[in-house]
Amino acid sequence: MLAAVLTLVWRQVPSTRELNRMLAREDLLWAKATKVSQQALSQRLLTFPASMFERVLNDLLVLLNQRWHQRQQRPLPLSVAYAERYFKQLWIVDASTLEAIFRKLKSLETSKLGKLGGRICAIVDLKTRYPVQTWFNERPYAHESNFLPQLLELITPKTLLLLDRGFWNYNLFEQLILAQSDFVTRLKTNAQYQSILILSQSSTHRDTLIQLGTGYQGNPILDLRLVEIRHGSSWYRYLTSVLKPEVLPPYVVAELYSRRWRIEDSFLLLKRLLGLSYLWTGSINGIKLQLWATWLLYAVLIDLSDEVADELTLPMNSISVEMVFRGIYHFTQALNQGFATDIIAYLTDPKNRDLGIVKSTRPKRGKPPLDLSPFPS
Repeated sequence: MLAAVLTLVWRQVPSTRELNRMLAREDLLWAKATKVSQQALSQRLLTFPASMFERVLNDLLVLLNQRWHQRQQRPLPLSVAYAERYFKQLWIVDASTLEAIFRKLKSLETSKLGKLGGRICAIVDLKTRYPVQTWFNERPYAHESNFLPQLLELITPKTLLLLDRGFWNYNLFEQLILAQSDFVTRLKTNAQYQSILILSQSSTHRDTLIQLGTGYQGNPILDLRLVEIRHGSSWYRYLTSVLKPEVLPPYVVAELYSRRWRIEDSFLLLKRLLGLSYLWTGSINGIKLQLWATWLLYAVLIDLSDEVADELTLPMNSISVEMVFRGIYHFTQALNQGFATDIIAYLTDPKNRDLGIVKSTRPKRGKPPLDLSPFPS
């Protein structure tokens, strides 16, 4: 079942009927060709325990994280390396809506077209890009606050969370601080706060200790830091529970938060490249089955891309994950024709530069190095 579902995702099979034809005629990954009825296959996709796929994903992530640490000798971005001195875990948290039901199963032909599939909340590791945890809620418009109990249960001391403003919640902020963890988020435009002490300021930044909140409806009043950074004519305002600039200097706070976009990249790969934008079934179990299978393929793809980057001694940011995914097809053709045996060697071969594995880069115009000073002047 795992081989069949992964094939459904990887090869973007248009229907279970076509998957049934393939299963009868060819080996799918490690699974040997076998004949089953169309009805049996459709029923299995609706009822096979999705929790088993989730367990496979969690077991696989242990192995992939070990592989990442064994080969990770390339330097990390300055902001990440700086934060790593004080935090054991650097996690990005965000939520996303699962979109339309695609009705790939015959049993769903009469279901409503375009029905939304639910909402997920995910944690992605900032360094490795692997998923840490994913939660599913069948209500597509569920607010991020619905995921807070699970999030708080997972947090351990010395964790730094990069939070979308959708997670703006005074009690969450307080609970993270009590758990000896920290966060960075964007300041809401209507947030009420009182400035206590300006730690440093210049023409392009201001770093201030503040008290956030008014105590309205029992919400806590919190001691936090407001970091304001100017880009061009615009000011960007970041809120963090890290009160000491020595731990997170102001420009490091801003640079770290800009990397929150990594989780948006992950959602984009899951939905657009790996097909999670269209769900095969309206059953909760079926949606979870597709969700875990897509995360599985995503994790393997990130591992493969990082191994390619390691072989080329390039940062992971220089590698196009999408083109690595598309390069797998060309490698399989070369393998079948006897021209290649090792996928890493094939993807990194100078002869195959036209695959676009390495992103084309434009020279950066006078971008200054990251200021790591706790008190910039």
